[in-house]
Amino acid sequence: MALADPAGCASEDSAPFPDIIELNVGGQVYITRHPTLLSVPGSLLWQMFTQKNSRSLARDSKGRFFVDRDGFLFRYILDFMRDRQLVLPEHFPERGRLQREAEYFMLPELVKLLAPKLSEQNSLGDDPCQSDPEEPSPGTDTARSLGAGAALPGGAGGASGASGASGAEGRRAGFITIGYRGSYTLGRDSQTDAKFRRVARIMVCGKTSLAKEVFGDTLNESRDPDRPPERYTSRYYLKFTFLEQAFDKLADAGFHMVACNSTGTCAFAHEQTDDRIWTSYTEYVFYRE
Repeated sequence: MALADPAGCASEDSAPFPDIIELNVGGQVYITRHPTLLSVPGSLLWQMFTQKNSRSLARDSKGRFFVDRDGFLFRYILDFMRDRQLVLPEHFPERGRLQREAEYFMLPELVKLLAPKLSEQNSLGDDPCQSDPEEPSPGTDTARSLGAGAALPGGAGGASGASGASGAEGRRAGFITIGYRGSYTLGRDSQTDAKFRRVARIMVCGKTSLAKEVFGDTLNESRDPDRPPERYTSRYYLKFTFLEQAFDKLADAGFHMVACNSTGTCAFAHEQTDDRIWTSYTEYVFYRE
């Protein structure tokens, strides 16, 4: 009888949680091992998943353990618990928010790594100057020196040259591609029976800094929130569904269309009718010199 009690306690401690744990963090699903969640003793996840009864933990509709926090930033929390190292992408803009998440999950080592460093030697390899979203091109310094030299002799001419140089610096060259999917149902090969569907989503592809400059607050970045300014993305889309509105914003920013292409497919809507569904994908390529 004396030997049965420890064994019974051990089975009760290990029974509540399986080896593979599914988490729903702010709508983002993560799958990890139970020992990973216990890798930092005293942390919030350690407290949650060392309980003898898992019924007290919140779950979503599919039975996954639910945590009401930022689902995108949780990837860095989980990576730290796996390797006990902090690895962030270049030009990471969410450092302050990640530090707040680390404090919530009670990870003091991660909080210390995310704290601003005053010394020149930074173990994370982060330089405060690297947060600048626009890095100058190799010839920028030469162009600035020439522009300053040209501005010295004449007053009015120099001022206009300086304003022209600043305008050129503010608008960098590059491509932006706008894409959308459209469909309509056509019955009996007659245009009068066509049923069109509105554009569901306008996709934006190109350099992150250019896309943010052109579309501003109308750009939805939720599918690629951590993309650095000098990197490219094809996962942004617009918060409106009018192509002309997107074209107007591109034209106001100095872009003009240089190419476009479209593909289409056809399928029968119903076996018992002649109605056909046409689906197309169209892209417009814009360029600014």
